[in-house]
Amino acid sequence: MAILILGLVVFFAVHSLRIVSPAMRDGLVARIGEMPWRGLYSVVSFIGLGLIIYGFGLARQDPIAVYDPPSWGRHITMLLVLLAFIAIAVSLLPPGKLKPMLKHPMLAGIKLWAFGHLLANGDLASILLFGAFLAWAVVDRIALKRRPGVVLPKPGPVKYDVLAVVLALVVYGLFVARLHLALIGVPVV
Repeated sequence: MAILILGLVVFFAVHSLRIVSPAMRDGLVARIGEMPWRGLYSVVSFIGLGLIIYGFGLARQDPIAVYDPPSWGRHITMLLVLLAFIAIAVSLLPPGKLKPMLKHPMLAGIKLWAFGHLLANGDLASILLFGAFLAWAVVDRIALKRRPGVVLPKPGPVKYDVLAVVLALVVYGLFVARLHLALIGVPVV
């Protein structure tokens, strides 16, 4: 469990720097430059993500049950994760109608994904993992509301929304059919 927690701390430390201390983040960028900052940010993020994945795998070998998820939790999770995939696809494409409506679709997707997984998993490692992502996404969304200079996208053609939904459905179908089991070790259905 310690490796999972260390991974979460490393990953969210770098992802929360702009929330907690924007002046420190801006000072680092000014000192080392934008591209070196992005490189450092990416390396630290990947180290944290690697520790999260490894630590979560270790923690799942000897799970500590905290609560019994409701029997309907898995079904709601599947719907919420589908919506999360759509929101994430919307975040990656140019604006259609959904991106301005969701304001920050990547954070919306993370919140849906994390909340859904908390409905389907009641072990301590899952609560730490998905609870940390949910809490961070909520805090980051609140911080974005208060951050000056954040410009929301203007609505664009609906074709980008259609493309996002199609892309999300394809990736979601692959996850349900094969990728979740192959990558996570747990079948969806």
